[in-house]
Amino acid sequence: MNQTRSLERGLGKWVRSALPHGFAEFVMFGLKQAWACLFGGLLLVAVIFTNAIWPEGALIARYDALFAFAVIIQTAMLLFRLETWREAKVIALFHATGTAMEFFKVSAGSWAYPEEAVFMVMGVPLFSGFMYASVGSYIARVIRIFDMQFAPYPPFWVTVLLAVAIYVNFFAHHFIWDIRLALFAATVLIYGCTRITFTVGRTYWMPLPVAAFLASFFLWVAENVGTLTGTWVYAGSAEFDWASISKMGSWYLLLYVSFVTVTLVIRDPLRRSPARPDR
Repeated sequence: MNQTRSLERGLGKWVRSALPHGFAEFVMFGLKQAWACLFGGLLLVAVIFTNAIWPEGALIARYDALFAFAVIIQTAMLLFRLETWREAKVIALFHATGTAMEFFKVSAGSWAYPEEAVFMVMGVPLFSGFMYASVGSYIARVIRIFDMQFAPYPPFWVTVLLAVAIYVNFFAHHFIWDIRLALFAATVLIYGCTRITFTVGRTYWMPLPVAAFLASFFLWVAENVGTLTGTWVYAGSAEFDWASISKMGSWYLLLYVSFVTVTLVIRDPLRRSPARPDR
């Protein structure tokens, strides 16, 4: 991990020496974000690449190749210390909760995977769990890379209760009322005063709900990589259709489940008292 830190610091020094300060801060923010989403970014590249070149009737199914690629990348990130073992625990939690949701949603007909594979259970290819795990990887890594702090942070039990309610609603709305509008309101009421302070060169801050909204937009864009390549298909849509904009709302809520899952393992950045950022 020290080697990784040295690489990050060295890149930062080079960018700041080569560019004007304001522009260097902007470039470094983008580079740090890209570095944080390394796992998910590589998976998206693999989805696009395999869709472009995979022949029909190949000896190895495309989904199985994606599964093998995800396992290799995850192993490599641990071996080369691009992720800590504590972050790996977070990823394992995401993989479990995400795969459970996949089993239910596919069986309920919310979406489907149109291709065949050996490593597929109940119509769900096993690489799909890594797509959820990549969200956990991003959150855990971005907290560390940007040295994030969250303050004032609500009572932990309240955040867990909200996360459980959101997760349960993803299942329960198939049988009873969908309470997502109330859950949207709850995220603002509970986290509205929470600021994320983060360091690029200087320290900045952003309201947590705003950060969740922006992240949900990029996740919606990433999800469209899956739909536009025909990797998965939503109910009522044809292959290669865009994902509905309403899916961004689902990702917004799921991000709170994701964030609380991270805090089950990583609690150091949570602060009950307000932060005092530089700007």
